[in-house]
Amino acid sequence: MINITNTALEKINEMLAAEESSDLFLRIGVKSGGCSGFSYGMGFDNEQADDDKVLDIQGLKVVVDEDSQKYLNGLNVDYKESAMGGGFTIENPNASATCGCGSSFRTESDAGQPSEC
Repeated sequence: MINITNTALEKINEMLAAEESSDLFLRIGVKSGGCSGFSYGMGFDNEQADDDKVLDIQGLKVVVDEDSQKYLNGLNVDYKESAMGGGFTIENPNASATCGCGSSFRTESDAGQPSEC
């Protein structure tokens, strides 16, 4: 369902190790908003719902809420360093349009939605 590159896994595990709580996991999801219709959310969480999908990606617990699952199938998460610093990048095969910021997207089924770009 979701692929996380080794580089991104290393960075996520490094960030997890710096947290004070040992029961955290990575939550990835989408929400309505952003200039293309949906925006990504990715962060640490410790609360899980009954309808969440739980993935084990090379020992990392990744949780996706039920509503986000259909938008994230095939998602690729990477981490890239540049002269300006580093950051996570997301490639989504379900996105038919993205905004210049790279953090929001639209799917074919949402093509009629207004855009703020």
